Amino acid sequence: MKHKPVRFLLIILFSISTFTSFSQFRPKQIYWTDDGNSMLEIKDGNIVKADIKTREETILVHKDQLIPAGAQTPLKFNIYSFSPDYKMLLIFTNTAKVWRYHTRGDYWVLNLTTNKLTQLGKTLPSQSLMFAKISPDGKKAGYVSGHNLYVEDLLTHKIKPLTVDGTRKFVNGTFDWVYEEEFGCRDGFRWSPDSKKIAFWQVDGRKTRDYYMLNTTDSVYSIVIPVEYPKVGQPPSPVRIGVVTVDNDNIKWMKVPGDPQEHYIPRMEWADNSFQVVLQQLNRKQNESKLFYCDVNTGAAKNFYTETDKAFIDIKSRWNDDDPTGWDWLDKGKDFLWVSEKDGWRHIYLVSRAGKETLVTKGNYDIDNIKCIDDKNGYVYFMASPNNATQLYLFRTKLDGTGKLEPLSPSGEVGTHDYNISPEAKYAFHTFSNYKTYPAGEWISLPDGQPLNPEKSITNNMKVNENSNVHYFKVITEDNITLDGWMVYPDNFDSTKKYPVVFYVYGEPAASTVGDQFGAQHNFLYQGDMSKDGYFQVSVDNRGTPSLRGAEWRKSIYGEIGRLNIHDQAMAAKKILEKPYFDKDRVAVWGWSGGGSSTLNLMFQYPEIYKTGISISAVTNMLFYDNIYEERYMGLIPENKENYILGSPIHYAKNLQGHLLFIHGTGDDNVQYDNAEALLNELIKYNKTFQFMPFPNRTHAISEGEGTRKFLSTLYTDYLRKNCPPGAR
Repeated sequence: MKHKPVRFLLIILFSISTFTSFSQFRPKQIYWTDDGNSMLEIKDGNIVKADIKTREETILVHKDQLIPAGAQTPLKFNIYSFSPDYKMLLIFTNTAKVWRYHTRGDYWVLNLTTNKLTQLGKTLPSQSLMFAKISPDGKKAGYVSGHNLYVEDLLTHKIKPLTVDGTRKFVNGTFDWVYEEEFGCRDGFRWSPDSKKIAFWQVDGRKTRDYYMLNTTDSVYSIVIPVEYPKVGQPPSPVRIGVVTVDNDNIKWMKVPGDPQEHYIPRMEWADNSFQVVLQQLNRKQNESKLFYCDVNTGAAKNFYTETDKAFIDIKSRWNDDDPTGWDWLDKGKDFLWVSEKDGWRHIYLVSRAGKETLVTKGNYDIDNIKCIDDKNGYVYFMASPNNATQLYLFRTKLDGTGKLEPLSPSGEVGTHDYNISPEAKYAFHTFSNYKTYPAGEWISLPDGQPLNPEKSITNNMKVNENSNVHYFKVITEDNITLDGWMVYPDNFDSTKKYPVVFYVYGEPAASTVGDQFGAQHNFLYQGDMSKDGYFQVSVDNRGTPSLRGAEWRKSIYGEIGRLNIHDQAMAAKKILEKPYFDKDRVAVWGWSGGGSSTLNLMFQYPEIYKTGISISAVTNMLFYDNIYEERYMGLIPENKENYILGSPIHYAKNLQGHLLFIHGTGDDNVQYDNAEALLNELIKYNKTFQFMPFPNRTHAISEGEGTRKFLSTLYTDYLRKNCPPGAR
């Protein structure tokens, strides 16, 4: 998933799958009941069902039922699931972080018939279970512990290992670092619909080299922390799919063609039956995607759908970025939905089981993500913005491809909408904001969009900051490229004076910075009010960012990271700075992660424009980053090695002229500390003056440790004020 920018705090609800999914590892915003008429909430430790229309509440599980034997207090939790028959409750508690998310911990099962509460995996190490799921028939639970897959009988609680060969670098039922980071893969096993088998990923990283991080803060002697990390040019860790029969432990391996060190398997699910799995195979260059059916009894694999691209294929396809599990089967397994950019736009396709496709969304626009599939009534609901790439609205169209594009968001609410939609699209929780309208939410019915309680509607409770000094604009560069941007004016702006300007940048394919939503323009590191202090703030989205402007826009950056995006940013800045009220001697740029890389490249490649830079957690040499991300967007080594060199900030370090603050965490498992030290050596080599701040044992987010964020904010603010002084002149 790459080093995305640190997000601004926004009150936005994201789409979630139905609450009977057991594979969630983050709290869901809304747990819908299957009929779509109610939602589940945790209130005072109780699990409560609330009717969406009447708001009438019923306690389904009382907190007193969740007190373990011998304990005095109920379990504390915020992630839970019910079995399909609602007779079992699964609770995830005592959680621990694995890289990004709390995916490891303890699981408890409450039998709602007998009222018996039991901990799963009691003979296994505490806080070691991952991704526990109750079988569809409610009789067993499967989970991962210590890199192996287990099954537990829910009547006898007998635990049986289904694999025994798991190690740190030979993983069953979950994934290695790079699959998690770049493909969003964490939960690595699936129960068959008949509860007799489990399909799972096995990752063999034994030949993948480790990057050794050094923890020098937690003991007198340093601690070596190995991270299995395939860098650019290194082959992927081989991955295969096994299907284990629970009763006899027999494992059948799927015979997916090709060298497993030259392809990826980022998605796998049961094919709406218990005798086939369906999977996606992506080649090493990630420009060819193949879908296979695999017979779980013989392992035979049949390719039934193939897509190719001159640049890259975004495997997560942006239609369910927060939950890559599931396969959108329709009409009792006859068809499924797929998202592709093959016609130049990100569109939804209906694909038959045999692989025949029908275009569902038609027109020169991109969908952003799918919100709900109403198979019963024949509609798909999705977010898009055909006329303004900085905004988002809800639309629907018919699943069979015969319908027109139907806008559903209120026409008078111009900005960014989001929806959490119930099964069968009966109701939704709708949120809205724009750059000057505070976030607001309401419960609505669909498809008419009418508020269930008019007194609490967005229309009647909308609060607008009429004094907002945020402006959205388009800038046309000298290359005749039109870019979207926002600008925050200083308070009491006087066009006869000159002001400093601070550019916020990301610039890579993982994220955009220019969205018309409230708070997106707030600098979360600056101590104080930048507008009151007399700064202009600006952000621009260059070509190659994932804006809804067509596949050509997004894929133009192929092989050109560090050049095309940097050129666009610099040319936009050059055009913007033509205004007489910008002080060209006080121009700063900053960014985090990919934005940190862009900051360095802008400082080094265009020193005549950018006088001050603050770079945080930056990739300084693209050859040091992981293979999945970089090879997707930059091509393979050795044919494209020159592109990696010419796009890396370290290649241009000798050109530094301005003031540079360079920040990195020594415990960063994502953009590792070798990136920092390599750049330090290059700057030292050329006798360049700069300021460097390492954060001992902090990760990519630089958030761990008492006082860390306050110190980082103080450091950032003081450096900016000193080297790019605020105020009009």
